[in-house]
Amino acid sequence: MAQGAENAAGQSRAGPLPQGDGGRDPHGYSGGYQRGAGLYALEHGHDQLHVVDSHRFGAVIIDQLESVNGDEGESTAYDLQAWMSQGLQRLTLKAEGDIEHSKLEESRTELLWGKALSAYWDTQLGVRHDTGAKPDQSWLAVGVQGLAPYWFEIDATAYLGSGGQTALRLDVEYDLLLTQQLILQPAAELNLYGSNDKARGLGNGLSDATLGVRLRYEFSRQFAPYVGIERTTRFGQTADFARRAGLRARDTRWVAGVRFWF
Repeated sequence: MAQGAENAAGQSRAGPLPQGDGGRDPHGYSGGYQRGAGLYALEHGHDQLHVVDSHRFGAVIIDQLESVNGDEGESTAYDLQAWMSQGLQRLTLKAEGDIEHSKLEESRTELLWGKALSAYWDTQLGVRHDTGAKPDQSWLAVGVQGLAPYWFEIDATAYLGSGGQTALRLDVEYDLLLTQQLILQPAAELNLYGSNDKARGLGNGLSDATLGVRLRYEFSRQFAPYVGIERTTRFGQTADFARRAGLRARDTRWVAGVRFWF
């Protein structure tokens, strides 16, 4: 308080100093309101203070719903996530697949329980099931998902298959803001397997890699059409299996679709 603002009797220019802890009034900035009383008090028995841990949150994110035109023909592809969380725990459903000629060619579905490891990273544990034109297979899954330094979105998961097969999947994405609404998104996906799986056309080691880029325009954060191109390359024994099946070891695909969430 400025010199002279308080007199010897403990009075200030505004009147008597408030009494209490350290000479401060604990209700001095409440505007006269108190918890549990007054016009805006809730009914008796209702909890008036809430923290994030006491609420449930959820979302459905269709990251890719697109028409694909590639060297191997035309198809429709989807990639989505749905999740519900409370506190540090989250239940997530992931689904990804391709539909050709109104027939499901391949799909991957995962149900994962996650827990926050830090502010930007979640650990995940659950199951995965693959189905489509090739034989079905189920997996146990454990991995991490989060935001790395420099805003790289990373999803890394290790799998143990029902027949003893092992696998590792790595997805990396980055959003480059050209403007506040026009966004360029480079992305990469790698798949590795521990042993050959002739029935599913998979070789050991690095099986395939997909590099792509999509340019989207966000009319709002919840709706954004896009166009893009991606290149898929099969390696080693996986490439040999593909050639024997009449497929290409390399495939360039043009895509056009929409991203939305609610």
